[in-house]
Amino acid sequence: MATVQARLLMMFLVALAAVQAQVGEVQAQQSCPTQMASLNVCTPFVVPGTSRGPSSQCCGALQAVEHDCLCSTLRVANSLPSACHLSPISCD
Repeated sequence: MATVQARLLMMFLVALAAVQAQVGEVQAQQSCPTQMASLNVCTPFVVPGTSRGPSSQCCGALQAVEHDCLCSTLRVANSLPSACHLSPISCD
């Protein structure tokens, strides 16, 4: 189970890097890469076995991320196994 969670964390971080590399357009508010980078405060919650729940800083950062930005990042993360010629990851 920890291996699946570690893979998901790695996929999320790679997707974050991909979004940061692909999005160059500055929005009126913070850009998507900046919003996603602010989620680094959530790392203790995302890494298995390091925290019981998200901190208030993590929740605040997540609340500040625009819906489209978060959804785009998750779509990129979901497409990584296929792009890397790996089997799809199932989280049961």
